[in-house]
Amino acid sequence: MLLASRLLRLQLFRFVIILVLVLSYVENGNAGLTSTFVRTQWPAADIPLDNEVFAIPKGYNAPQQVHITQGDYDGKAVIISWVTPDEPGSNSVKYGTSENSYDFSAEGTVTNYTFYKYKSGYIHHCLVDGLEYDSKYYYKIGEGDSSRVFWFQTPPEIDPDASYTFGIIGDLGQTYNSLSTLEHYMKSGGQSVLFAGDLSYADRYQYDDVGIRWDSWGRFVEQSAAYQPWIWSAGNHEIEYMPEMEEVLPFKSFLHRFATPHTASKSTNPLWYAIRRASAHIIVLSSYSPFVKYTPQWMWLREELKRVNREKTPWLIVVMHVPIYNSNAAHYMEGESMRAVFESWFVRSKVDFIFAGHVHAYERSYRISNIHYNVTTGDRYPVPDKSAPVYLTVGDGGNQEGLVGRFVDPQPDYSAFREASYGHSTLEIRNRTHAFYQWNRNDDGKPETTDSVIFHNQYWASNMHRRRHLKAREHASC
Repeated sequence: MLLASRLLRLQLFRFVIILVLVLSYVENGNAGLTSTFVRTQWPAADIPLDNEVFAIPKGYNAPQQVHITQGDYDGKAVIISWVTPDEPGSNSVKYGTSENSYDFSAEGTVTNYTFYKYKSGYIHHCLVDGLEYDSKYYYKIGEGDSSRVFWFQTPPEIDPDASYTFGIIGDLGQTYNSLSTLEHYMKSGGQSVLFAGDLSYADRYQYDDVGIRWDSWGRFVEQSAAYQPWIWSAGNHEIEYMPEMEEVLPFKSFLHRFATPHTASKSTNPLWYAIRRASAHIIVLSSYSPFVKYTPQWMWLREELKRVNREKTPWLIVVMHVPIYNSNAAHYMEGESMRAVFESWFVRSKVDFIFAGHVHAYERSYRISNIHYNVTTGDRYPVPDKSAPVYLTVGDGGNQEGLVGRFVDPQPDYSAFREASYGHSTLEIRNRTHAFYQWNRNDDGKPETTDSVIFHNQYWASNMHRRRHLKAREHASC
């Protein structure tokens, strides 16, 4: 009986230990999920050029490929861009707060470029500044019967409790799956897009077709990008290094077509910059530009992180193309060099989210870091870290290269959820402390919220904990 009693106590002790370990495992964010969803294989082929989604606007020299982005640091300006195909035409933007009534105007610039034997249309960029917060503006571009009218809404004033909804899209392309992603995003309530690189995939073509497919993509995204800011970051498909066509200047098409407000954040290069919008401070990095110590991007980011004021913009978001953490065999560990350079900065600054593309699947991480990496001491693996960002891979927009479902097995401890499907994300910031995030699968034309999480703000969560601790100490001393 005594032996049986001891065995029973031993088994009970083992059970408790196992239970504690399991609960600890879950609490520390190590019980990830790999979705078993299997998509129907729609062809990953580009939409034919004669499809209506690429329709050229009616009228001689009518503006096309219209898109806007934020034009300053704080959201009181936009850069409006468009292309006139036949001649430069007018550089003017007429705008106002009433429909069909344009009390103001601004003058822009015009440029064009060649790529192989392709000659672009006339690309206009116009800064419209001095806008009022939280206001709807109508704008008119073009001349005579060929003019076109659009509108946009400015964000709320910079405030820690300003609510705002961002859409997040990456690796979009111009297939039927791309169209599904764009159409479903436009129904989501998103107010501006954080774009994680790889826009048109025009570099998968040759000769004049490269430029032609940039034009078709510009007309394709106009249905959204003409009405709300898309915040651009560049990916590998924007490099367009094509020596066989004597084209060796990186990012040539991208830099001509897509303006960014880089000088407003004291950046010397359009490929990396920062903006503030509502209650968010957004930093855009370039994965394919030098970023090691003392390079211009490294030096700029060091200074920009000092300018972040979490009392005014509590949500700190980074957008880049190559993911730092990724458990897919596709592009596995490609972000390791940037992780080694910047991860400690991200953790020290308590970055909330890092959005990336590149991998054509969706994945969300737990808050983890590997800042103590040291191969000689055995610290070689990421560990739970409450100060670390959540890493989100959203390279699932719908391009012609298709999806990649070659996930590493078993699922790493840092990976919370992953699925190889097409979709987009939304980040709805509610106030300074909470945000609601969701990833929306749009496979086969059907929208479905598949991954949703309520996130606590990094800065205010730690501040509240500190304040509670100080109050407890004060109360105890009394």
